[in-house]
Amino acid sequence: MDDSAPRSRGVMFLCLVGASQVLGLASVVLTGVWMGHYRGGFAWDGSTLEFNVHPLCMVLGLVFLQGDAILVYRVFRSEPKRSVKLLHGIIHLLALIVSIIGFVAVFDNHKQSKIPDMYSLHSWCGMITLVVFCIQWVMGLLFFLFPVASSRLRASYLPVHVFCGLALLAMAIGTSLLGITEKLLFTIMSTYSQFSPEGVLANTLGIVLVCFGVLLGYLITKEEYRRPPNPEEESLSVHFKTLTEGRSPTTP
Repeated sequence: MDDSAPRSRGVMFLCLVGASQVLGLASVVLTGVWMGHYRGGFAWDGSTLEFNVHPLCMVLGLVFLQGDAILVYRVFRSEPKRSVKLLHGIIHLLALIVSIIGFVAVFDNHKQSKIPDMYSLHSWCGMITLVVFCIQWVMGLLFFLFPVASSRLRASYLPVHVFCGLALLAMAIGTSLLGITEKLLFTIMSTYSQFSPEGVLANTLGIVLVCFGVLLGYLITKEEYRRPPNPEEESLSVHFKTLTEGRSPTTP
């Protein structure tokens, strides 16, 4: 009887994680169908087909993989912290590589087609997101995976790192929504208001991305889904409390 509440919370957690993966995979599939079926497919020849690589890579890398990299701390919250850190860093590295491929594709297409670069709000937000993502990954590598900083400095940076991870996911999704709208206005402006199938599919993609972000935000911020305390985290907590509240490490 006493175990029923924790068990139901565990089932609910697994259902929410499963739903997040369905939404994340659906966003990648919808992007692939949009670019593959309605926009002609994919290539690496400087043409419009190379541009189609860009949205697929950005949704896969900066949204789906980045979201899953953050989520591993909740899914594997009982596993050794070092192993989870390594998995977190590897998935983020994959997300970074995929995202860079997407950026190269769009710049190469613009160069071949003589289209100006970096003039739209979408491009500005996208570049900021990628640059901050790179900085975040390097800082995480130096502070947590292969720490070169003191425990005191790591403790002071930890809340910033956590906040930036969630902020980057929100930025990536927001930038994707701007890109979806921009692409639709450039390609099907005359039929967009008539609920064309391509427009409906792209709008659905946008809704799925928002739902993915909201669900991940809930899973990541809900207190009962956090990792249970361990000696390493307790140490960071003590140092952080010392920094923020002026207490000594021995103060209860």
